[in-house]
Amino acid sequence: MKSKSPRERRSLLLLSMLAAFALIAAACGSDAEELVDDATDAVDEAVDEAEDAMEDDEAMEDDEAMEDDEAMADDAMEFDGTELTVAIVGNGATNDIQALTPEFFTTETGITVNFVQLEEQALREQVTLGVGTGGGQFDVVMIGPYEAPQFGQNGWLEDLTPRATADTEYNVDDLLPAIRGALSIDDSLYAVPFYGESSFIMYNQEIMDANGIDFPAAPTWQEVADIARQIDTDETAGICLRGLPGWGDLGASLTTVVNTFGGTWWEANADGTPGEAQINQADSGFREAFEFYVSLLNDAGQDDAANSSFPQCLDQLQNGNVAMWYDATVAAGILEGDDSPLQGNLGVALAPTVNTPGAGWLWTWAFAIPAGSNNPDAGWEFMSWATSEEYVRTAGENGPGGWAAAPPGSRTSTYGIPEYQEAASSFYELTLDQINAADPTNPGTSPRPGLPGVQYVGIPEFQDVGTRCTTEFSAAIAGSITVDEALDRCQEIASEVSQ
Repeated sequence: MKSKSPRERRSLLLLSMLAAFALIAAACGSDAEELVDDATDAVDEAVDEAEDAMEDDEAMEDDEAMEDDEAMADDAMEFDGTELTVAIVGNGATNDIQALTPEFFTTETGITVNFVQLEEQALREQVTLGVGTGGGQFDVVMIGPYEAPQFGQNGWLEDLTPRATADTEYNVDDLLPAIRGALSIDDSLYAVPFYGESSFIMYNQEIMDANGIDFPAAPTWQEVADIARQIDTDETAGICLRGLPGWGDLGASLTTVVNTFGGTWWEANADGTPGEAQINQADSGFREAFEFYVSLLNDAGQDDAANSSFPQCLDQLQNGNVAMWYDATVAAGILEGDDSPLQGNLGVALAPTVNTPGAGWLWTWAFAIPAGSNNPDAGWEFMSWATSEEYVRTAGENGPGGWAAAPPGSRTSTYGIPEYQEAASSFYELTLDQINAADPTNPGTSPRPGLPGVQYVGIPEFQDVGTRCTTEFSAAIAGSITVDEALDRCQEIASEVSQ
């Protein structure tokens, strides 16, 4: 029951007093008239005092309300009119946050977010240049586990640990341990995850059923290749694999294949520096993995594979132009989204292996504050919202893909949301298993130099070496040079940093 205000309580008291005196008068007759007159005078005096008290209370209530309004206004005005420039990668999840930010963030904070959306390779190049030189053109940048520890070590990023732990609404302990660890070094958190991912095989269940194929839950690469060649047709390719140059494009996919074939980019010296390059060595596993990769694309891969990466393969599988795809687990949410033609027809399987128990990568697209940011406080205000439990629900309830496309792989709490479990039932458990199983410290069969990493080598030089080498590898996929030529050229490139 709602409690009564002071005014209401006083009014009821006065009415009760008058009623009591009326009853006394009725009981005692004319002898009580003098008593009633005296009581009436007392009541009149009490009424006057009560009205004065009510006026004082109303004034006090108005003052308190005004103070509350002013406090709320101060909070709202803290960032009112602030503009942030935020660099992000281009994909379905980042398209959603761009659409949701004006209504669900700007209206609440007064902060206008100007997104600069770039393709993956261009984003890496511009962010590295901007953050490394302290240019200040970005207030917030989107990076991953390759950059966060290295940039943090260099002093290029703000250590977010104090902000994340002091922000009681952020719940930093809810971040998935594997993802949080990938963005940290020496217990300092340098970026907060927008979403996290591993990698696995995704396939069109209808095509598999039509060909009588019971897809294995934990396939080897040879099993995947056999199935792809079996179902490949002129209308529908057997498999889609990345072939676009870039250490995070073709390089990411290929490196996980190299890992499980027993290969590595460099031997590791005792001090963690890169030793002899292993690209074209006959017994390193790198050559065998690349020969396998190119052969599979030539036999059963998508058209124009040398220009394909995540967005192109996503479109190919979604529209029935390929039967399966090996790539990031985050794609499953898009493929099962409310606006996807493949919804309800998606199958998933573990990342294929050869000589290792697992092969999935570990990645997160995460937000960081450059050391030269002009608006670090407003930047955190945006980042804490964009990577929060609140945003996961906002995206699930309001994003075009619905709950299946809500940002995965960043928070433990996401996997306890009933709506998410239902919409993502075909893939959410396997995604979480793959993320938790990824081992950045030991991703292959031999030690590797630098900081931990699965689909990349955690040394500063890898960004340049990986990009230059994948340009050669992509040319081999396109058929403009031979596999041997590509491997030999990459061996020369990688040897430039051998110590």
